Amino acid sequence: MDRSLSPKFCRKDAYAYFVQQLPILATTKGLLRATAAIALHALPNSQPAIVEERLEGMALRVLGRVKSKQVSARLAHLHDVLFAEEKFAGNTDEYYAADNSYLPKVLESKRGLPIILALIYKVVAEKCGLTVEGINSPGHFLVRVKTDEGWMYVDPFFHGQSLSRDEAFVRLEQMSGREVPRDDTYLSPATHAQWGSRILSNLQTLFANQGKQKDVAAMTELQEALADTLH
Repeated sequence: MDRSLSPKFCRKDAYAYFVQQLPILATTKGLLRATAAIALHALPNSQPAIVEERLEGMALRVLGRVKSKQVSARLAHLHDVLFAEEKFAGNTDEYYAADNSYLPKVLESKRGLPIILALIYKVVAEKCGLTVEGINSPGHFLVRVKTDEGWMYVDPFFHGQSLSRDEAFVRLEQMSGREVPRDDTYLSPATHAQWGSRILSNLQTLFANQGKQKDVAAMTELQEALADTLH
């Protein structure tokens, strides 16, 4: 696909902003901005810069409370801000609403899909000096954060619940409704390209089920632009 051509279905400003992020998609900033660009298609008045400012503000709140260099202290304050105060959690009442995939909407409602909540967690945590990776599991999306004892799994969809490896597999089975082999490939880190593609796939499936073919086509144009970067 020639990305120099104007999109036929996706909003031009959303498409242009998305494509601008592709060269830096391997960075968290690139992934964050690409996700904000996806939302721009449906929310033309949303402002990616405001999204970044809100996440920066949460990180500053965490850092303002950290009195030691211990990872455990940063994690405790991070979870206090995101889950006790901001009360981010999964939208279990309207799981299949498109707003759950739009970062600006999730920041407003504090409810969203696992993959968007995971991104919020990653962005804020990394601004606080933590190392976080998305977990590209079937049927659910987790994160893992590096601690002094090793990697710890976290489920932002369930109020930031910490999980052991075994508990993570159980959670995947609960969410997917099927047995998951105890194979670590099911807990593999997601590349940022996989992360972005999965957000788009969720929307493609949703719009297809709703018969919104133009929106399906718009998300497909973004998928094709993303796929170009993988070759």
